[in-house]
Amino acid sequence: MGRPGVRAIGEIGLDTRTAWREVLARLVRSSADRLHVDPSLVTFIDVAGVTDLAVAARSLSGGRRIVVHRPPPQLARVPAVCRPELGGIEVTPWPTQ
Repeated sequence: MGRPGVRAIGEIGLDTRTAWREVLARLVRSSADRLHVDPSLVTFIDVAGVTDLAVAARSLSGGRRIVVHRPPPQLARVPAVCRPELGGIEVTPWPTQ
């Protein structure tokens, strides 16, 4: 990616939840202001996986954000459902540069 971030592939559910949480925990420990998540190749994410992303975003302070690029529909709706409580997340397509 060339920037602090992760690319998720496949399913995020009961069998992969521990790994998903660990990846998000490592990501939020980064000192970067913008943390990138690319779930464009995720074929399924359950409610717990979406919640884990929201909890990770909520743990950020000082204007830091998780930027979710090209999300599946389940994740694309997270900011609309959680705002204003969840200010640490934004959804955007990948930059064309």
